[in-house]
Amino acid sequence: MDTTALKEFLADIEFSGVVLVRRGDQTLFEAASGLATQRWGVQNTLEMRFDTSAITKLFTSVAVLQQVVAGKLDLEASIHDYVDLDGTTIGRDVTLLHLLTHTSGLADDADEAAGEDYADLYLDTPNYSVVETRDLLRFFGDKEPLEAPGVESHYINAGYVLAGLALESVTGLSYRAYIERDVFAAAGMTSSGFFDKRDATANVAEGWDQAEDGSWEANIYKAPPIGGPDTGAHATAEDLLRFLHALRTGVLLNPEYTSEFFTPQIEHDEETSYGLGLEFDMNEDGSVRSYFKDGISAGASGILRHYLEEGIDVVVLSNAEEGAWDVIRELDERLGG
Repeated sequence: MDTTALKEFLADIEFSGVVLVRRGDQTLFEAASGLATQRWGVQNTLEMRFDTSAITKLFTSVAVLQQVVAGKLDLEASIHDYVDLDGTTIGRDVTLLHLLTHTSGLADDADEAAGEDYADLYLDTPNYSVVETRDLLRFFGDKEPLEAPGVESHYINAGYVLAGLALESVTGLSYRAYIERDVFAAAGMTSSGFFDKRDATANVAEGWDQAEDGSWEANIYKAPPIGGPDTGAHATAEDLLRFLHALRTGVLLNPEYTSEFFTPQIEHDEETSYGLGLEFDMNEDGSVRSYFKDGISAGASGILRHYLEEGIDVVVLSNAEEGAWDVIRELDERLGG
């Protein structure tokens, strides 16, 4: 890998965030650039914790599967068996498997394909009032389903919110407490956590996006102040690779569900399949080119990815909504293209 050219590329696009590329124990490339806060001019470092956006769903999926292994959850059971959903439009034929593979048929909190904006959810609902998992139910619980479960795959946040509620029901713990104990601590992710945007926490990058007029806008009012089952956990690039290593070596799941986690479950389109949290970039012959989870939200974007043939892991994290994508495309062309 031409590391000099890659550093020049990051500088040319004024990238704000971190990049880590590793094969086994060998670091092929690492860099941190840009500002962790536009307000105070603090530089990003490799030790900075970033909002991982929808990469958070991987932690939720692993937690649910841990409880499947423990016999407390059943992927084929109705979500109603675990969560009180009386008065909602969520059907009893929706299972945990549907939720994890985005085949529930449910409407999402914000239908971005229809032009809805996630940040608009908080125009009438103060974002600081949404701090517990069940608080998120108000945004989709009364929407009519798009279709019957198991018919089509539509990527949604709502399914992972419901999976998080099921996790809370059978463990007696809050979602965040469970993840911090049984996923982060178990995987050795010593720097990761759920950090409230209202708190002063060291080494946490703030989310900022630049408007067309060049001004900078913080993301503090565009999402809940602290992450939940669908989005918003914070991690370092190094911790995300620790998470992948713990998964691949059977630290977090038993052999059966470790294998299932890394296996495509549902064909989304000709190029992509969904798994139990992961997404899979498929070759024409039906083999897996890479597995990954990416995420995008106001003031955050990134990816955690593994290229199978090359044996290379990639982490890109940015504290800007559009910050990661040029880097992700560049790395994909250099490593897997």
